[in-house]
Amino acid sequence: MRSKIGSRTPPRPAAAELPLAPARGSAGIASRLRRAITDEVYAYGDRLPPEREIARSFGASRTTVRKALHQLEQRRFVERKVGSGTFVVYGQQVEDRQIAEVTSPLELIEVRLAVEPHIIRLAVLHGTARDTEAMGEALAALERAGDDRERFTLWDQRFHMALAAATHNPLMVWIYRQINEVRGHTQWSKAKDKVLTPSRIAGYNTQHRALLEAVHSRDQDTAVSLITHHLTEARRDLGAAPAH
Repeated sequence: MRSKIGSRTPPRPAAAELPLAPARGSAGIASRLRRAITDEVYAYGDRLPPEREIARSFGASRTTVRKALHQLEQRRFVERKVGSGTFVVYGQQVEDRQIAEVTSPLELIEVRLAVEPHIIRLAVLHGTARDTEAMGEALAALERAGDDRERFTLWDQRFHMALAAATHNPLMVWIYRQINEVRGHTQWSKAKDKVLTPSRIAGYNTQHRALLEAVHSRDQDTAVSLITHHLTEARRDLGAAPAH
């Protein structure tokens, strides 16, 4: 039987659930624990093992574990009760307004890699001259943004939204609006300050220009290859960004 929030049922043994391997700092531990929660190794209402057991499992100090648990609490994955322990409050059904709070920038890129290649296929098949014009206008604004991260982010969202609009599929457009909502969250705002260097902005815009040309010429294979490369590179850049 699962222990419930506020109960004093003994926690599950850490060794049975947590990886007996080091994790990189509090962010790494938080990420591994978050994955255990989203995979329902620890479900809603479960109590996590004590800090000392988590520390032993990850080969980390209790101070580092406390920082990791604090990060999870801030993102509404767990609730820490003095004298009782740390309990999972992340439910299987998360309200839409919370999605941006529990989705990391890397997870966002993974979703984009799953969705955007098909957006490109549909844009090549169904896009009109007006759609290409809208993409071109957004790209021109992107290129004028220079090294301004805020303007680049704004017009980057609009460029990719124009690609989604070119599918002429209302559900796909709605899905991409949700992606852009997540991209507007503070987590991405913090990440972009590390990722969007002048050289990367220039590189991304070169890729955007090539993508627009491929869509305009109805070269589906090249366009899909370009968007896949573009997002794979963005994922690599996010992974290489310095930790907080």
